[in-house]
Amino acid sequence: MKSFNLYKLTGLITLFSFFSCAKDLEKNPLDVISSGTFWNTDADVQMALTGSYATLYPFSPLGWARPYLDCLADGGYSQWGSYNWNITTIVVGDLNPTTGGLSPTIFNNYYSAIATYNYFLANIDKVKGVDAAKKNQYSGEVKFLRALVYFDLVNFYGDVILYKESPASPDEAKIAKSPKSDVLAFVKEDLDYAIANLPNTAYSGHAVKGSAQALKTRVLLYEENWPEAAALAKAIIDEGKFSLATDYEKIFLASGQTNNPEIMFSTVYMSPTLSQATAHGSNANRGGDQEFGWGSHISPYWDLVDAYECTDGKSINESPLYDAAQPWLNRDPRLKYTIRMPNVTWPAGEPAGALSLTGINMQKYVDLSRAPFSYSKQAEYDEDYVHIRYADVLLMYAEAKNEASGPDASIYDVLDMIRGRDGVNMPAVDRVKYNTKELLRDYLRNERRIELALEGQRYFDLKRWHTAHIVLPHLKTPGGVPLVFDEKHYVLPFPQSEIDINDKLVQNPGY
Repeated sequence: MKSFNLYKLTGLITLFSFFSCAKDLEKNPLDVISSGTFWNTDADVQMALTGSYATLYPFSPLGWARPYLDCLADGGYSQWGSYNWNITTIVVGDLNPTTGGLSPTIFNNYYSAIATYNYFLANIDKVKGVDAAKKNQYSGEVKFLRALVYFDLVNFYGDVILYKESPASPDEAKIAKSPKSDVLAFVKEDLDYAIANLPNTAYSGHAVKGSAQALKTRVLLYEENWPEAAALAKAIIDEGKFSLATDYEKIFLASGQTNNPEIMFSTVYMSPTLSQATAHGSNANRGGDQEFGWGSHISPYWDLVDAYECTDGKSINESPLYDAAQPWLNRDPRLKYTIRMPNVTWPAGEPAGALSLTGINMQKYVDLSRAPFSYSKQAEYDEDYVHIRYADVLLMYAEAKNEASGPDASIYDVLDMIRGRDGVNMPAVDRVKYNTKELLRDYLRNERRIELALEGQRYFDLKRWHTAHIVLPHLKTPGGVPLVFDEKHYVLPFPQSEIDINDKLVQNPGY
């Protein structure tokens, strides 16, 4: 995807616009791409494939903005209100079908993406100049993307509308929801196709077999199909196509993402034409914008800081190394790579927490070598958002294996790999202390929180464990308002505008 350019993207948008507005024309126009002249060559397919990947770029959880989902959980506070999907009001219980921001953004962007994928899959067989194996590979990439999007949809909403093919008319698009189980079955069908047809190589911007295997592992884990999730994760591990990066921090910086052995799938950005500027995103959003004096869009909670162990492998409640007056001392190194603590100053001299409502800033995905940040420089910001990485495969294996059969050496081994990577070098897991399924479960959940902090996964983890209603009300916003998460909040409400359009779409319970 690094080779994608704005000309191709613009051409594809023109193509889709033409198809939607000129279906009844009998003659092919001479100055724009038309349905009568497209789908003939490999170049046409590449253009359409570019458009499929381009669905990951708009301001949504499919790209650089996904870390904001941690602000729906216990990762941090999203202080910029409506700009960040109204998360500030959602977390204190103000969530209903007319709440703007998050739900309409997800619904509109995701179903627009699905329409793009279905259009591609309905037309690729028309191309005569591409051999069957290549067509299958391209279709595998698009089916992987469709699975990624539908899997997100069910995790946001539960039962959702399932379009396996493009509706022939607006009226045919008005259908009822399908059960979550049916949608997940379809997701796994798409992933099985992708696994069978994608190249078994390292990831370099396009989905590969390992990308699809890892996503299917996540699906099986969320379904609590522990044996199959553990087996598929183990197959990825044994195949050896991916490995842990030796530099944890650079997994999330552009300077360390090219050919990174840990990255299994990402939304790829390329300065300047496909930088985060395409979605008005930047380092400034995550770290704070000095030029305008705006605060960090994600102000991490101290509750997250407290979850990090000390360098002796003990919690802050147990370790003699913990200093409450200087909580950044003697801590798991992943803390400094994830959160900029008060002992760190900006390169321009600004105290780290000066622009944050919690006194600390997000560090992950923020390249301090580019500070001071400003929106005038956002076309330079091209950190890829990492959807799936090998460390998560190891964590998924450990969780699934523990739930399936309890603690064993293989679980401790993969955890020790993650904790012992270069630059982290945390002690091995205490195999005596965490020697039951229940104790190891709690330890694993905290390890997921630390390793994947501010990457947008915690919200879904708390929901699938059904602990969000227990964990979140213990937290307060920086203004002292308790977080609210009731039973109905395990799914989002469908936007009222969609209910009004589609009389077959039934609102989720409680809304």
